[in-house]
Amino acid sequence: MTTALDTNVLVALWNKDESLNLLAQFALDAALDHGGLVIAAPVFAELLAFPEREEPFLNDFFRETGIAIDWKLDEAVWRTAGRAYQGYTVRRKKDRGLEPRRILADFLIGAHAVRNEYRLLTLDAGLYRAAFPRLSIVSL
Repeated sequence: MTTALDTNVLVALWNKDESLNLLAQFALDAALDHGGLVIAAPVFAELLAFPEREEPFLNDFFRETGIAIDWKLDEAVWRTAGRAYQGYTVRRKKDRGLEPRRILADFLIGAHAVRNEYRLLTLDAGLYRAAFPRLSIVSL
């Protein structure tokens, strides 16, 4: 089964904290044993937005690791993300803002995994469980 990667997994992989990047490497290796690895386009954009992260580095990383980038998000992904984001805003309002603030990219990443029937490897399982109950989640 293909595993989609959340941005935070790759950030953890490149983190200077050895325990965090080793944990991410172990999880990525385990996911690769179960099938291919893919990121949705918003993951690439979030990674590129990090200071001091250059586009050639990302291009080389994805080419060398064989992690695919899905650049196309179809209408179903956008609609699924919008519904999930709407549910999040309702939950957050009901909880009086106690739930952490999220951005739409998080929901696009989850919707991409759901619509393509991928598992999602993330450090943020709680968000994705609440927003996408049918999503298969692998957590670090």
